[in-house]
Amino acid sequence: MQTLVVTTRDRVRTLNDQLRQQQTGGTIVTTPGVRALGAAAVAATLRAVAAFDDFGAHNDPFDEHEFGSVVIEGQTVWFKVEAYDLDMRWHSPDPADPAVTHRIMTLMLPEEY
Repeated sequence: MQTLVVTTRDRVRTLNDQLRQQQTGGTIVTTPGVRALGAAAVAATLRAVAAFDDFGAHNDPFDEHEFGSVVIEGQTVWFKVEAYDLDMRWHSPDPADPAVTHRIMTLMLPEEY
């Protein structure tokens, strides 16, 4: 019988994917530049981010699915997932534990970084 070992990294990746793909388990924030693209482009960005699967060493060195880039109507949009404590003042003490973590995914234009 094979035992499945779920690592902290696996759990963080799953929670990041949940926010990214299902828009649950955290808060999604859009920057002024992304909002200026218009409601249709924001909706298209959310769909593209949910479908994004081009994770690799070039953009995901920790294998946590926390950053990526999509192109919407010719405009590059970055997404970044971060894990904060529940007061949203500091980094989470344990990003793998949703009981002590509030995830924020920011959609931003590269020039807004």
